[in-house]
Amino acid sequence: MESHIQVRDLNTYYSDLQALKAVNLDIPRQQITVIMGPSGCGKTTLLKTLNRFLELIDGTRVTGKVMIDGENIYGRDMDVTEIRKKAGLLAQRPYPLPMSIFDNVAYGMRIHGMVKGHNLNTAVQHYLEVAGLWEEVKDRLRAPATALSIGQQQRLCLARGLAVEPEILLGDEPTSALDPISAQHIEQRLHELKQKYTIVLVTHILRQAKRLADYVVFMYLGEVVEAGPAQEVFEHPKKERTRAYLEGQI
Repeated sequence: MESHIQVRDLNTYYSDLQALKAVNLDIPRQQITVIMGPSGCGKTTLLKTLNRFLELIDGTRVTGKVMIDGENIYGRDMDVTEIRKKAGLLAQRPYPLPMSIFDNVAYGMRIHGMVKGHNLNTAVQHYLEVAGLWEEVKDRLRAPATALSIGQQQRLCLARGLAVEPEILLGDEPTSALDPISAQHIEQRLHELKQKYTIVLVTHILRQAKRLADYVVFMYLGEVVEAGPAQEVFEHPKKERTRAYLEGQI
């Protein structure tokens, strides 16, 4: 599989606490990569290094390289705004902006000067359709986004993230706050979106990892224990700690 993201000797620190330890990893293009492991093992920390969101937390420090399309996003002259546009983040809980459904989707496109006028209307409809939300909101686009159910809000945030045309979609347990039907909607969209995007998800639900993953990264205590094609890792894990986790011992 062609590599889209390469992580090399990555270390992260929260003040004096080291959260990631010498992580080396290749994430395949246009696949769903699932990062799994027990709570506190560094899954979300790793995810947020992939678009430099981690540095928004005071006292954090990152060493090593994260290469996207062969370019180190931690390079001295890199434009952080462009990095975060290229690799969008879907959080655990949806955070719609305090504006209408339409304006939530249009927000990023307006900021980046991507489309205007009638083309904006067409683009908003397109991304709501891609997120599987258009039919539910097409008659109330000017209603406040906060009036949507939490499942609809998460799909709205997905549409908003896709509207700025990223290459990579990062998901930090994006279904953990949702009811089963809403979670199924999101999973279905992710399966469809991998045809165009590289998707990296954090989950603590092993069943979900097995449903979604093309490629798996198993982490434990800040280290990558094992990584590989999902079927290979789930059916024939090479490491004893991976086997113990899959059998529920960890």
